[in-house]
Amino acid sequence: MTDQDSKPAQDFDVPVPYMQRTRDYYLAIGYNAPYRWAHNIDAPFQPLTKPLTKSRVAIVTTAAPFDSTKGDQGPDALYNGSAKFFSVYDGDTSQTHDLRISHIAYDRAHTTATDINTWFPLTQMHRLAAEGRIGSLAPRFFGAPTNRSHRATMETDAPEILARCKADAVDAVVLVPNCPVCHQTTALVARHLEANGIATVVMGCAKDIVEHAAVPRFLFGDFPLGNSAGKPHDIASQALTIELALKLLESAPAARTTVQSPLRWSADASWKLDYNNVERMSAEDLAKRRRDFDAQKEAARVNRVA
Repeated sequence: MTDQDSKPAQDFDVPVPYMQRTRDYYLAIGYNAPYRWAHNIDAPFQPLTKPLTKSRVAIVTTAAPFDSTKGDQGPDALYNGSAKFFSVYDGDTSQTHDLRISHIAYDRAHTTATDINTWFPLTQMHRLAAEGRIGSLAPRFFGAPTNRSHRATMETDAPEILARCKADAVDAVVLVPNCPVCHQTTALVARHLEANGIATVVMGCAKDIVEHAAVPRFLFGDFPLGNSAGKPHDIASQALTIELALKLLESAPAARTTVQSPLRWSADASWKLDYNNVERMSAEDLAKRRRDFDAQKEAARVNRVA
């Protein structure tokens, strides 16, 4: 036993309560109608229909293709509503892609957004296919819009992703969210895929949101948002994370199975205190955040209708 193991855990060293933080944050900046997170008690469950070594596996991401006309989307970019996308897209998995997460609310204080492999595990999936761990990687990956509307996700986006998965003869899907709403989006998509015969696993960092929505299989990584596929520039972490997700695909006994990764972000867990925590924000900071949010919401609206 190490000295760290022998120390009692700090009270705040638990999964970040993103739903409550989000409610408190939007109330604090002047939005008086709390957001209603998707909530389900049960979840559909589709076991793998063939061994994973013979299965075709697809990736669903909430990252956006880089577009040089949409402003700053780099690692240090502020939240960029104009970079959002509003329709399902797909990409050729045999090609290299530049996907960014500037359009969503990942943890900008505690992660770098410099390593695409932390939110888009294409490199790891190619390795797994080459090693025979999976039968094959699907010819396309799919981008899921981070729509706050449950209805839009369930009635439009999820059926579209299902149709494309069916067209590609996909057997299983790994879904990789980044922001709080991303976690809800991928949870709803996973539920729809499972209800229609495709096994899924969500690998994410917002435990409360995913479990509130109820999914078949969830790999929880207790990392800052934006690192669902592992630590940045840490190949061993990324390899272990995807392997844990695949083991969960194979071994989950029933729906609503959650497995927590053994990896820790750092010995210091104080990063968990910061994300959208109004107790750590001044009145001036909250007022600025309201102005910035309104501006970005308008930028996203313009992009939607353009």
